[in-house]
Amino acid sequence: MPIAFAYTLIVLLLISSVLLTLLVLLHRGKGGGMSSMFGGGVTSSLAGSSVAEKNLDRYTVLVGVIWFACIVGLGLWLKVTQAG
Repeated sequence: MPIAFAYTLIVLLLISSVLLTLLVLLHRGKGGGMSSMFGGGVTSSLAGSSVAEKNLDRYTVLVGVIWFACIVGLGLWLKVTQAG
């Protein structure tokens, strides 16, 4: 496989890692963890919307699947290049 494939996966992995981190941080806290330390008592009208929460969950899962696929793809690429 060409090296451009690996570079593409690495760039996609970096972008999905940053997006996944941001999406996880956007989720509303369910308890008294780190989220309550930084203004957890303040609620906004957008955060209370069930549609916004469902869409945020869907985007988080989608980016997580892309992140996982990049990890598996890089592992397979590494195995193929070292075997050949």
